[in-house]
This record gives sequence, structure tokens and C-alpha cells, in this order.
Amino acid sequence: MNPIISILQGLGKIEDTWRPHIVGTVNNHALKVARIEGEFVWHHHDESDEGFYVLKGEFTMQYREGEQHLAEGDFVCVPKGVEHRPVADQPCWILLFEKQGTINTG
Repeated sequence: MNPIISILQGLGKIEDTWRPHIVGTVNNHALKVARIEGEFVWHHHDESDEGFYVLKGEFTMQYREGEQHLAEGDFVCVPKGVEHRPVADQPCWILLFEKQGTINTG
């Protein structure tokens, strides 16, 4: 039996920003927790979609054509090939869903 992982209890231990920590895998996808703050770089992924779930805080997902505001409990899937940039004015903790081997652009 696999261990239960308490993601919310571990958030306070993550001090660095924009550096995802793998907390598990599901069907060849990595589940990563990250603390974000400030602006990330514009980027896209040619081979895979990227999912963002807000655990704590809020952030804006910017696209070349507009933006979406996400708050705690919100989820967005950025389709492969779509250029995007997450921006968080205050500290925010997210759970990323990415195909294993996806390179952290930052």
C-alpha cells in the first residue's frame, strides 16, 4: 500500500519559488508542488498539456490573448503549444500536473 501524502501540511516547508517538488506520479504524469511569487517567464510546452491547481493563495495565468485569475481551489489546463506565464503578486502554492520529464522552463 502506498503512503498517504499530506500536501497542505508540507507547504510551509517550501521556501524557494518557481522550483517544483515532485510529490507523486500518476499514469506517467508527475504531481509537483511549487511556491510561486512574482512573474515567471513566457513559455510553452510542445509535447504536453500542463495543469495548475491552486492549493493556497491566488495568481493570474497570462496568455498572449488575455489572462485568467485563479484562486484557491481553481484549476486550469494550459494546452500544449500555448504560450503562457503565471504571475503571483503574493506567495501562492500550486499543484502542477505535468508529463514526466517535462522541463521546468525557469
